[in-house]
Amino acid sequence: MSSDLNSHLSEIEIRFGAIGKEPARCERHGDYMAVIRKDGERTGCPACREQERAEEERQKQRARFVERHMQAARIPRRFIDKSFAGYQVESEGQRKAFDACAGYADDFGDHLKAGRCMLMLGKVGTGKTHLAVAIVQWLIRESGFAAVYRTVGGVMDEIRATYDGQGSEVEIMKTLVGADLLVLDEVGATKATEFELATLFRIINGRYEQNLPTLIVSNLGPQELPAALGERCVDRLRENGGILVPFDWASARLEKRQEMTHE
Repeated sequence: MSSDLNSHLSEIEIRFGAIGKEPARCERHGDYMAVIRKDGERTGCPACREQERAEEERQKQRARFVERHMQAARIPRRFIDKSFAGYQVESEGQRKAFDACAGYADDFGDHLKAGRCMLMLGKVGTGKTHLAVAIVQWLIRESGFAAVYRTVGGVMDEIRATYDGQGSEVEIMKTLVGADLLVLDEVGATKATEFELATLFRIINGRYEQNLPTLIVSNLGPQELPAALGERCVDRLRENGGILVPFDWASARLEKRQEMTHE
């Protein structure tokens, strides 16, 4: 290799084994100078490599986001593998529910801007929690939104524990009120106390004031929901086109138990 070509190399390039340079062309970015190494290999387009590094960093950041927010979501172990792909559609009602939930997840950016809530109400064992968790999983893994899943009983236990010095109620409320989407499951599973009604109002109203959507999962019907949440909460959830998804078909769990009984 000529001394003229070597003279164009920087000291650091020579230190890392470069012996020369030559003109090269990238179909996407045009002309560049390829560095020739001792083994004869030539470097590729620096602009392409910079894009690759940026994409690698983006993927790392996304992986960190998913790991952090999946931990914060606290999806129960029983439901951690629930997804839209795993939801079985066997009736027209299930198809409509699936389409509504998948559509809500897919268009969540618009629902977030509008603060549009969703109510998933109906019979026990009809797949409400499956689809609610699928929404949470989709938002975190595919769309980059922060979503959390909680049961009403779990929230109350967590807050009560702070009165004995376990954790911080401020931090709990910050998570519940601040997430892009909050899923509250098992609403109305037990008769609500004054404490529970007041706490649920703080959470739902706090999110309402921030224009953030809440997703309610309950075995109750629309007419029964105010007794479990309070009229003011239900009014806020329905505002601005709140979406009601009915689950009114037979329980899949009950059917399986009956099949086992008859065997």
